[in-house]
Amino acid sequence: MTLALCTTSHTPLMGKADPGADVSDRVAAAFDEARAFIRDYDPELVVLFGPDHYNGFFYEVMPPFCIAADAESVGDYGLPKGPLPVDAPAARRIAAEVLAAGVDVAVSERMQVDHGFSQPLQLLFGAIDAVPVVPVFINCVAEPMGPVARARLLGAAVGRAAAALGKRVLIMGSGGLSHDPPVPQFQGAAPELAERLISGRNPAPEVRAAREAVVVDAIAAFAAGTSNLMPLNPEWDVDLMALLAAGDLESIDARPNDWFVAHAGHSSHEVRTWIAAYAALGAAGRYEVETSFYEAIPEWIAGFGLTTARTLPA
Repeated sequence: MTLALCTTSHTPLMGKADPGADVSDRVAAAFDEARAFIRDYDPELVVLFGPDHYNGFFYEVMPPFCIAADAESVGDYGLPKGPLPVDAPAARRIAAEVLAAGVDVAVSERMQVDHGFSQPLQLLFGAIDAVPVVPVFINCVAEPMGPVARARLLGAAVGRAAAALGKRVLIMGSGGLSHDPPVPQFQGAAPELAERLISGRNPAPEVRAAREAVVVDAIAAFAAGTSNLMPLNPEWDVDLMALLAAGDLESIDARPNDWFVAHAGHSSHEVRTWIAAYAALGAAGRYEVETSFYEAIPEWIAGFGLTTARTLPA
């Protein structure tokens, strides 16, 4: 069974910060292309690799990977709140086959997800509940993290399981590319912050709003050039996208975790979702990228990429 793919950056600043009409028009055109690709493919199921930003996963228990048989959006940054239409039988089957393949993955019957999952669903399908989905969480911010090769192995195992479902499955990756937003770090955190990172689930609406306002203000300072956050790295982004398009995923394996941080910021580890998605697509055979968009957008603190691809006939 052939698979298709869509990978996209996400940003909580979309719709809240204006990068200029020209940039906005180019992003809108790229999403129009991606939506047309998805309509043509007409997926029966979406398998979505996404990260979390201490909204659903905390140091109380921080798995490297987790597959959801049930999930709901927390509704951060004004995105829709509520349940996702998770295909529970497909999720459980994929999880069982991933475990049988030797990749350790947790399973959740009550996962909470944030904008890393809800935004791409909202942008590409018009709603978070428009299509059956299997959410696959990849830890991309909470250190320590395993080597990036583990994300590739996870993706390949998920892809083999997805291809065996006998459905039109769209593989999605949500995250990256180069960016270094003010996501808190546990190491060295003050006790109050450390406790939030350990067990900060379901904050009061006014508390969530205050935290989000701090992020919005920090990114506004970054766009204005008055911040010490790491700059975007378009060359790094484009090089990585080229490796993924060429199917040269194993060449990324040898790059240590601190290489990602040094060149592209702490949250560049979100490219693990892209690596997993492309590995899943490649598990079904050779593939070809059909559309590819990239733009560095400081107003959104994002090296913003959007690609679509599908496996080629045998």
